[in-house]
Amino acid sequence: MSAASEMTVLAVDAAPNPWFSPSWVVDNWGTIMPLLAQHVRLTVVSVLIGAVIAFPLALLARRSRYLTGPVLGVSTLVYTIPSLAMFAFLAPFTGLSETTVAVGLVLYSLVILVRNFLAGLQAVPADAVEAARGMGYGPGRLLLKVEIPLALPSIMAGLRIATVSTVALVTVGVVVGIALGILQARWIPVGIVSAAALLIAAVVS
Repeated sequence: MSAASEMTVLAVDAAPNPWFSPSWVVDNWGTIMPLLAQHVRLTVVSVLIGAVIAFPLALLARRSRYLTGPVLGVSTLVYTIPSLAMFAFLAPFTGLSETTVAVGLVLYSLVILVRNFLAGLQAVPADAVEAARGMGYGPGRLLLKVEIPLALPSIMAGLRIATVSTVALVTVGVVVGIALGILQARWIPVGIVSAAALLIAAVVS
């Protein structure tokens, strides 16, 4: 082997992989796991808060057809705002914190949750509602005992889709310096693998 070839091999062997290094992952495991836990926490909290807000909106939209368009339209309009622009807009009001990301994620989840909740409630058979009323069910009992159980498949589908969407959007939280922060090149594959694992878990659950 010539001296030039030997120097080339040594240079390649000595150059660190800028994208992935198993030893680097092991050395930084104590940092990766808290960030992954933060990712999960942001996803769960955002979807739950979004569901709490979306369900009354779906009930309101179902009650009056004049409100259906505005409720769906506003939630859709919010979803069209680019995520980076959304987080950058919220940051001056909520600071560089988890709150900034959580508020944005809640707003993005509404378009999915409201539509699925409304679709489920509207799909409840009219004869089932009339039968329940004939048995003396009031509005509250009718909703809890009849309408929600019958609308549950659509509600659960909405929650699942919103969860998958939120898992992906959490990674954009890097704009405020949190979540799976891409602080250096080697964070990119770690973040991709972590987000992919969470997405698979959300889909199959």
